[in-house]
Amino acid sequence: MRTDINTNDKYDPWPKPGGTFNYQSMSFLRRLFGHFKTITTHKFYVAQGCFKLGLYYQGIVHDLSKYSPSEFIVGVKFFDGHRSPNAIERATSGGLSTAWLHHKGRNKHHFEYWIDYSNLPGRLVYGNRMPIKYLAEMVCDRRAACRTYNKEHYTPAAPWEHYLKSKDHLIMDRDTRIVLENCLTVMKDQGEEAAFEFVRGLLKTTGGGRDYTAESLGLKDITGMQELKAD
Repeated sequence: MRTDINTNDKYDPWPKPGGTFNYQSMSFLRRLFGHFKTITTHKFYVAQGCFKLGLYYQGIVHDLSKYSPSEFIVGVKFFDGHRSPNAIERATSGGLSTAWLHHKGRNKHHFEYWIDYSNLPGRLVYGNRMPIKYLAEMVCDRRAACRTYNKEHYTPAAPWEHYLKSKDHLIMDRDTRIVLENCLTVMKDQGEEAAFEFVRGLLKTTGGGRDYTAESLGLKDITGMQELKAD
Protein backbone atom coordinates (compact mmCIF):
# COMPACT_ATOMS: atom_id res chain seq x y z
CA MET A 1 0.00 0.00 0.00
CA ARG A 2 1.26 3.49 -0.86
CA THR A 3 2.01 5.68 2.12
CA ASP A 4 2.80 8.94 0.32
CA ILE A 5 0.34 11.80 0.17
CA ASN A 6 0.10 15.11 -1.62
CA THR A 7 1.53 17.68 0.78
CA ASN A 8 -0.84 20.27 -0.66
CA ASP A 9 -3.84 18.14 0.28
CA LYS A 10 -6.41 20.20 2.16
CA TYR A 11 -8.37 19.10 5.22
CA ASP A 12 -10.75 16.26 4.34
CA PRO A 13 -12.80 15.05 7.32
CA TRP A 14 -14.18 12.10 5.35
CA PRO A 15 -11.26 10.22 3.74
CA LYS A 16 -12.22 7.26 1.59
CA PRO A 17 -11.57 3.71 2.79
CA GLY A 18 -8.47 2.33 1.12
CA GLY A 19 -7.04 5.81 0.59
CA THR A 20 -3.37 6.65 0.87
CA PHE A 21 -2.06 8.06 4.15
CA ASN A 22 1.50 8.82 5.15
CA TYR A 23 1.29 7.98 8.86
CA GLN A 24 3.00 4.61 8.34
CA SER A 25 6.08 6.27 6.86
CA MET A 26 6.50 8.69 9.78
CA SER A 27 8.63 7.98 12.85
CA PHE A 28 6.96 7.51 16.22
CA LEU A 29 8.45 10.72 17.60
CA ARG A 30 7.29 12.72 14.61
CA ARG A 31 3.77 11.37 15.03
CA LEU A 32 3.87 11.93 18.81
CA PHE A 33 4.94 15.56 18.67
CA GLY A 34 2.93 16.22 15.52
CA HIS A 35 -0.30 15.00 17.11
CA PHE A 36 0.33 16.86 20.36
CA LYS A 37 1.02 20.06 18.45
CA THR A 38 -2.07 19.61 16.26
CA ILE A 39 -4.57 19.02 19.06
CA THR A 40 -3.04 21.79 21.15
CA THR A 41 -3.15 24.22 18.23
CA HIS A 42 -6.75 23.25 17.62
CA LYS A 43 -7.55 23.73 21.30
CA PHE A 44 -5.93 27.19 21.20
CA TYR A 45 -8.11 28.26 18.25
CA VAL A 46 -11.25 26.97 19.98
CA ALA A 47 -10.35 28.81 23.19
CA GLN A 48 -9.72 31.94 21.13
CA GLY A 49 -13.22 31.69 19.67
CA CYS A 50 -14.93 30.77 22.93
CA PHE A 51 -13.26 33.66 24.76
CA LYS A 52 -14.62 36.05 22.11
CA LEU A 53 -18.06 34.70 23.00
CA GLY A 54 -17.59 34.93 26.76
CA LEU A 55 -17.53 31.12 27.09
CA TYR A 56 -14.34 31.05 29.14
CA TYR A 57 -14.84 27.74 30.96
CA GLN A 58 -15.79 25.92 27.75
CA GLY A 59 -12.77 27.36 26.00
CA ILE A 60 -10.47 26.08 28.74
CA VAL A 61 -11.88 22.54 29.08
CA HIS A 62 -12.61 22.01 25.37
CA ASP A 63 -11.40 18.62 24.09
CA LEU A 64 -9.47 17.67 27.21
CA SER A 65 -10.43 14.05 26.53
CA LYS A 66 -8.08 14.12 23.51
CA TYR A 67 -5.20 13.97 25.98
CA SER A 68 -6.58 10.83 27.64
CA PRO A 69 -4.95 7.47 26.76
CA SER A 70 -8.09 6.24 24.96
CA GLU A 71 -7.86 9.07 22.43
CA PHE A 72 -4.24 10.21 22.53
CA ILE A 73 -2.73 6.80 21.72
CA VAL A 74 -4.97 6.43 18.66
CA GLY A 75 -4.17 10.00 17.65
CA VAL A 76 -0.44 9.31 17.69
CA LYS A 77 -0.79 6.00 15.84
CA PHE A 78 -2.79 7.48 12.94
CA PHE A 79 -1.36 11.01 12.79
CA ASP A 80 -0.51 12.15 9.27
CA GLY A 81 -0.86 15.94 9.61
CA HIS A 82 -3.59 16.38 7.00
CA ARG A 83 -6.77 15.13 8.66
CA SER A 84 -8.15 13.83 11.92
CA PRO A 85 -6.49 10.58 13.06
CA ASN A 86 -9.99 9.38 13.99
CA ALA A 87 -10.98 9.62 10.32
CA ILE A 88 -7.94 7.58 9.30
CA GLU A 89 -8.64 5.00 12.01
CA ARG A 90 -12.18 4.73 10.67
CA ALA A 91 -11.03 4.47 7.04
CA THR A 92 -8.50 1.73 7.80
CA SER A 93 -10.45 -0.36 10.31
CA GLY A 94 -13.70 -1.11 8.51
CA GLY A 95 -15.57 1.96 9.72
CA LEU A 96 -14.85 1.99 13.46
CA SER A 97 -13.02 4.71 15.37
CA THR A 98 -12.70 3.78 19.03
CA ALA A 99 -11.22 7.19 19.82
CA TRP A 100 -14.23 8.96 18.29
CA LEU A 101 -16.70 6.82 20.22
CA HIS A 102 -14.87 7.78 23.40
CA HIS A 103 -14.72 11.45 22.38
CA LYS A 104 -18.29 12.09 21.29
CA GLY A 105 -19.73 10.68 24.50
CA ARG A 106 -17.78 13.15 26.62
CA ASN A 107 -17.97 16.41 24.67
CA LYS A 108 -21.29 18.22 24.48
CA HIS A 109 -20.22 20.52 21.63
CA HIS A 110 -20.65 17.61 19.20
CA PHE A 111 -24.20 17.16 17.88
CA GLU A 112 -23.61 13.41 18.03
CA TYR A 113 -23.58 13.67 21.84
CA TRP A 114 -27.27 14.63 21.66
CA ILE A 115 -28.46 11.69 19.54
CA ASP A 116 -30.92 9.40 21.36
CA TYR A 117 -33.48 6.71 20.60
CA SER A 118 -36.65 7.88 18.89
CA ASN A 119 -40.22 7.28 20.03
CA LEU A 120 -41.49 7.62 16.46
CA PRO A 121 -42.53 4.50 14.53
CA GLY A 122 -40.09 3.74 11.73
CA ARG A 123 -37.22 5.79 13.12
CA LEU A 124 -34.60 4.41 15.47
CA VAL A 125 -32.70 7.54 16.54
CA TYR A 126 -33.01 11.30 16.32
CA GLY A 127 -31.03 14.39 17.24
CA ASN A 128 -32.05 16.45 20.27
CA ARG A 129 -31.90 20.23 20.21
CA MET A 130 -28.51 21.44 21.43
CA PRO A 131 -28.15 24.18 24.04
CA ILE A 132 -26.93 27.30 22.27
CA LYS A 133 -23.81 27.52 24.44
CA TYR A 134 -22.63 24.14 23.12
CA LEU A 135 -23.75 24.94 19.60
CA ALA A 136 -21.63 28.10 19.85
CA GLU A 137 -18.68 25.95 20.92
CA MET A 138 -19.36 23.70 17.92
CA VAL A 139 -19.04 26.71 15.62
CA CYS A 140 -15.70 27.53 17.25
CA ASP A 141 -14.68 23.88 16.91
CA ARG A 142 -15.42 23.75 13.19
CA ARG A 143 -13.58 27.01 12.60
CA ALA A 144 -10.61 25.74 14.59
CA ALA A 145 -10.46 22.40 12.75
CA CYS A 146 -10.36 24.16 9.38
CA ARG A 147 -7.74 26.65 10.60
CA THR A 148 -5.58 23.86 12.03
CA TYR A 149 -5.64 21.53 9.05
CA ASN A 150 -5.99 23.99 6.14
CA LYS A 151 -3.25 26.26 7.50
CA GLU A 152 -2.45 28.87 4.82
CA HIS A 153 -5.36 27.64 2.68
CA TYR A 154 -7.90 28.61 5.34
CA THR A 155 -10.67 31.07 4.53
CA PRO A 156 -13.80 31.95 6.57
CA ALA A 157 -15.77 29.97 3.98
CA ALA A 158 -13.98 26.72 4.86
CA PRO A 159 -16.24 25.66 7.78
CA TRP A 160 -19.33 26.06 5.57
CA GLU A 161 -17.72 24.20 2.67
CA HIS A 162 -16.80 21.24 4.87
CA TYR A 163 -20.24 21.22 6.46
CA LEU A 164 -21.80 20.89 3.00
CA LYS A 165 -19.78 17.73 2.33
CA SER A 166 -21.58 15.84 5.08
CA LYS A 167 -24.87 17.67 5.73
CA ASP A 168 -27.04 15.08 3.96
CA HIS A 169 -25.91 12.36 6.38
CA LEU A 170 -26.17 14.20 9.69
CA ILE A 171 -28.61 13.14 12.42
CA MET A 172 -29.23 16.60 13.81
CA ASP A 173 -32.21 18.40 15.29
CA ARG A 174 -33.84 20.74 12.77
CA ASP A 175 -33.52 23.88 14.89
CA THR A 176 -29.92 23.07 15.79
CA ARG A 177 -29.13 22.54 12.12
CA ILE A 178 -30.71 25.84 11.05
CA VAL A 179 -28.85 27.80 13.73
CA LEU A 180 -25.56 26.15 12.78
CA GLU A 181 -26.09 26.81 9.08
CA ASN A 182 -26.86 30.46 9.72
CA CYS A 183 -23.74 30.86 11.86
CA LEU A 184 -21.50 29.27 9.24
CA THR A 185 -23.13 31.27 6.45
CA VAL A 186 -22.52 34.55 8.26
CA MET A 187 -18.89 33.51 8.70
CA LYS A 188 -18.62 32.67 5.00
CA ASP A 189 -20.31 35.81 3.71
CA GLN A 190 -19.35 38.44 6.29
CA GLY A 191 -16.24 37.10 8.00
CA GLU A 192 -15.29 35.76 11.41
CA GLU A 193 -15.91 38.87 13.49
CA ALA A 194 -19.43 39.20 12.09
CA ALA A 195 -20.03 35.53 12.91
CA PHE A 196 -18.84 35.98 16.49
CA GLU A 197 -21.14 38.99 16.87
CA PHE A 198 -24.02 36.93 15.46
CA VAL A 199 -23.37 34.08 17.92
CA ARG A 200 -23.08 36.51 20.83
CA GLY A 201 -26.56 37.73 19.94
CA LEU A 202 -27.89 34.17 20.00
CA LEU A 203 -26.31 33.52 23.40
CA LYS A 204 -27.83 36.71 24.79
CA THR A 205 -31.29 35.96 23.37
CA THR A 206 -31.44 32.35 24.58
CA GLY A 207 -29.28 32.52 27.71
CA GLY A 208 -27.28 29.70 26.15
CA GLY A 209 -30.03 27.14 26.72
CA ARG A 210 -32.30 24.83 24.70
CA ASP A 211 -35.49 26.89 24.84
CA TYR A 212 -35.51 28.15 21.27
CA THR A 213 -36.66 27.38 17.76
CA ALA A 214 -35.32 28.64 14.47
CA GLU A 215 -38.54 30.60 14.05
CA SER A 216 -38.29 32.23 17.48
CA LEU A 217 -34.79 33.41 16.54
CA GLY A 218 -35.97 34.67 13.17
CA LEU A 219 -33.59 32.40 11.26
CA LYS A 220 -34.02 31.16 7.70
CA ASP A 221 -33.85 27.46 6.80
CA ILE A 222 -30.99 27.76 4.33
CA THR A 223 -30.82 24.20 3.01
CA GLY A 224 -34.45 23.20 3.59
CA MET A 225 -33.68 19.63 4.60
CA GLN A 226 -36.64 17.53 5.71
CA GLU A 227 -36.40 15.88 9.13
CA LEU A 228 -38.69 13.94 11.45
CA LYS A 229 -39.16 15.34 14.92
CA ALA A 230 -38.81 13.37 18.13
CA ASP A 231 -42.45 13.77 19.10
